[in-house]
Amino acid sequence: MSPKQNATRKETPRENLREKIISMASRVSLKSKGKASGKGSKASSEEKSTAQSLKEWSTWTVKKAKVITHYGFIPLIIIIGMNSEPKPQLSQLLSPV
Repeated sequence: MSPKQNATRKETPRENLREKIISMASRVSLKSKGKASGKGSKASSEEKSTAQSLKEWSTWTVKKAKVITHYGFIPLIIIIGMNSEPKPQLSQLLSPV
């Protein structure tokens, strides 16, 4: 495409979005956030690593619990229903009536 054609051509929304992303990426700062002091004992760094690992573990656990709850709730209700008295058939449990 010649420069003259390129100047008259309109940008598509995809190209516009791409330009915005590139400009945003160029503004990203790599500075660390928070207060970082050069002074610190070994115990404080161990506490931070323990706190960080606890945070990561709890985040991982909550994510897994959400997935298990999401996919396991309905099957759990069906299993509980099948083990109740009187014993219904699976088709009776799944029917809306």
